[in-house]
Amino acid sequence: MSENIRIADLSEFDITEHLEDDQAIAEYLSIVLEENDPAALAQALGTAARARGMTEIAKASGIAREALYKALRPDAQPRFETINRVCHALGVKLVARPIKT
Repeated sequence: MSENIRIADLSEFDITEHLEDDQAIAEYLSIVLEENDPAALAQALGTAARARGMTEIAKASGIAREALYKALRPDAQPRFETINRVCHALGVKLVARPIKT
């Protein structure tokens, strides 16, 4: 490894480049759900929607693109109906599992 590498030369990691299919999106959202943080889930759904194309997800979910951006920003608290519609548009579903003790 070269000693002349500068931080500015390193590209920023972009998870959207790795969310190429339903399986990758499902795994990503499952990891985020483990955090038990609604804001993180909203942000992750937004990230997955951007990876697929926000316009496509807006059409498939029946939610206006602008409203979708607003609902999926990190500080948003989207309704369950919105989360469910976006998950369906992404080709994934939320699943309940018993909590391991």
